[in-house]
Amino acid sequence: MEDIEQYIEALIFVSEQSIRVEEINYCLQAAFEQDFPTEEIDRQLQQIALKYQDKSFAIELVKINNGYQFLTKKAYHNIVSLLQAQRAKKKLSQAALETLTIIAYKQPVTKIEVEQIRGVNCDYSIQRLLEKELISIVGKSETVGKPILYGTSGVFMDYFGINDISELPQLKEFTDNTVSIGEQSE
Repeated sequence: MEDIEQYIEALIFVSEQSIRVEEINYCLQAAFEQDFPTEEIDRQLQQIALKYQDKSFAIELVKINNGYQFLTKKAYHNIVSLLQAQRAKKKLSQAALETLTIIAYKQPVTKIEVEQIRGVNCDYSIQRLLEKELISIVGKSETVGKPILYGTSGVFMDYFGINDISELPQLKEFTDNTVSIGEQSE
């Protein structure tokens, strides 16, 4: 089989983590219903690694954890990390945005208070917001059990381009009293 190298490349490319020679061999055998000697797969992997050493490629084949993976060459790590940081900032789910809004307007606030307002469990949203450093732990409540208090962080201020929480839009700015249902009582 002449194009086995491309099949191996494709397997490595789509693998989210390093792929072992045994996994490559299993896939090739299942797809083509024939045996592939491990030595042949190793030889093809060496060819692929050699090919990607060329300066015209931004990636290289790296052996990690007894498997192989395509990784960006070190020369490009800075630009890739910028992209990852930018994308990490953008990805907030609707639930995370709702949770963040409650924390921003009610801070300092406990997780239980946030959950009472949203009506659902907020463990995951709070964890994601902590990971993104949009919120931080600001202390412990004096109530029974001393639950953790959450508030917005400096990263939150930077992200939303404000200097102080008082610069957040006031909630009354979001209500429109001109729309009503039924008769108004005076």
